[in-house]
Amino acid sequence: MSRERLWKQRERFADLDPAQVHREGAPIPRPTQLAFGDLGINLRDVTFVVVDLETTGGRPGKNSITEIGAVKTRGGETLGEFSTLINPEVPIPAHITMLTGISTSMTYDAPLIAEALPKFIDFVVADSPVVLVAHNARFDVGHLRGAAQAVEREFPPVQVLDTLKLARRIFTRDEVPNYKLGTLAGFCHAAVAPTHRALDDARATVDVLYTMIERLGPLGVTHLNDLITASDPVPARRRRRAVLADGLPKSPGVYRFLGPKREVLYVGTSVNVYKRVRQYFTAAEKRRRMAEMVDLAHAVEATATETVLEASVLELRQIQEFDPPYNRRSRRPNARPWLTLDWKPGGSKPPHLRVARAVAHSEIENCLGPFPSGKSARRAKELISDEAGLPEGGMRLERLPDFSDSPCHLSSHHSSPHPCVLPPRGRINPPDIAAARAGEILRGEVGRVWDHQMRKIADLAAAEQFEQASTERDRLRSLITTARRRERLLPLWSSPKTIAASRREKGWEVAIVSYGRLVAAAGVMEGETPPELASRLERTLTIGDPPDRAGGYAHIEETEILAQWIADPRSRILAHTGPLPLAVPLTGAGRYVHIGLPAEPKA
Repeated sequence: MSRERLWKQRERFADLDPAQVHREGAPIPRPTQLAFGDLGINLRDVTFVVVDLETTGGRPGKNSITEIGAVKTRGGETLGEFSTLINPEVPIPAHITMLTGISTSMTYDAPLIAEALPKFIDFVVADSPVVLVAHNARFDVGHLRGAAQAVEREFPPVQVLDTLKLARRIFTRDEVPNYKLGTLAGFCHAAVAPTHRALDDARATVDVLYTMIERLGPLGVTHLNDLITASDPVPARRRRRAVLADGLPKSPGVYRFLGPKREVLYVGTSVNVYKRVRQYFTAAEKRRRMAEMVDLAHAVEATATETVLEASVLELRQIQEFDPPYNRRSRRPNARPWLTLDWKPGGSKPPHLRVARAVAHSEIENCLGPFPSGKSARRAKELISDEAGLPEGGMRLERLPDFSDSPCHLSSHHSSPHPCVLPPRGRINPPDIAAARAGEILRGEVGRVWDHQMRKIADLAAAEQFEQASTERDRLRSLITTARRRERLLPLWSSPKTIAASRREKGWEVAIVSYGRLVAAAGVMEGETPPELASRLERTLTIGDPPDRAGGYAHIEETEILAQWIADPRSRILAHTGPLPLAVPLTGAGRYVHIGLPAEPKA
């Protein structure tokens, strides 16, 4: 193949064609439909393996299990049984023999656990997936896993259901005096009475299990996920309202809980809306506000999206639109402050930093923000003023002369006939010098600020002035984290069009971003390449003029989501236009965020 033809083919596929081999060596799978398991299996279709053990009474390990009994069942029908005595290689205590009837002589010719356990595991995993059920599962499953570890055999990662925990949530003390298996089996009219032999006890547990499933049905427990969480302390009235999730999409999307007057109480997102909404009614909610919201809700609406990225963005937009009372994040993005420099060369007023609620799009490269809060902006303002020598500097403590950022290259500053351009930090600079230095910092040149401030923090700590050191740390953190956010988002804010594709679990997704806002997104269909989908989406769009204010077309968190999605190693850039490259500087603020400073808290 000629070099020119090879280049054209490379340009067409751009390492994105589903038929090509991914450059990391793994074939790219085609988009697939959601698996049935993703939606939650109906209890009629769940395969249960109900197990019971008899032991020597010792700790889990190689010499503890004396008998394994198990019943495999689905939809009330027995599919198979497993039963075997096991030689524990130690004498069985007399009180255990009195309880179970299993003596040391009975296990003399029985297989060892190293032989019996693999057969039991094969019985369990023969029908996958399965749910392993036991009465007091912590005991039985704990012994099985302990034995597997002792014989160096991997125990399968199966879902476990404990009928003891479930019974405590279902049966009242007026119905049963205790929750022993024998008591429950009698109350549930089990066909087989427990005898402290493994297979009989497993058969009795099967009848107890299905009796409990029947009692949970009217409460909305119809799928496996519901049953697993049924032992959680959820009020019965809330479980019955799980029907509000019926009819919701089993795909990515945004859901809205509605109050008595159809007002939006809460907005959320999920890769499977139906499954997530049901969890609000069937799983224990530890957040008091959310439990209150679920009890107030009269209906749930949802908007399905083709991709998870769309769902994440739509959630932010709807939170901003409806301002739901139970959403705490993302509600007022336009109220975040910026720092801008006010100064006219030759004017009568000295340069000063101003906290602004908005800045013009044309000035975005010369401003710093947005900050998560006004307090954070004021901290950064104090630090920048102090570093630049602005007259409004915050706590301007005198520092030792530091000429490390001076353009003077003479060996001795004191022998120079001319003063250095920048006098020591912490003192007032001439207006033009102070404005130039402040402008550099606002544009993201924070390396020298980091060095100076870290030295100052170390000196304060050495002098045991810990409170002041903490204040200086908070000022530095406010500056560095916001500068890092700005350098990540600035290329998207200033770009009229950025097109990217990302290979996710369900296949390739394509997104088009304009001035920091998602304007189109879709999943690649069978037989289509990401560049072809991008061209199709692009033909439907009209790119407008830039916004009047910085980030005016999108919620800041929307742009952050898009920046993170584009920067993901699975993503590929198809096109990018704008004054700035889609990159962050190697010497930018991002290199300092993880060094010694906690992240800036969100507003």
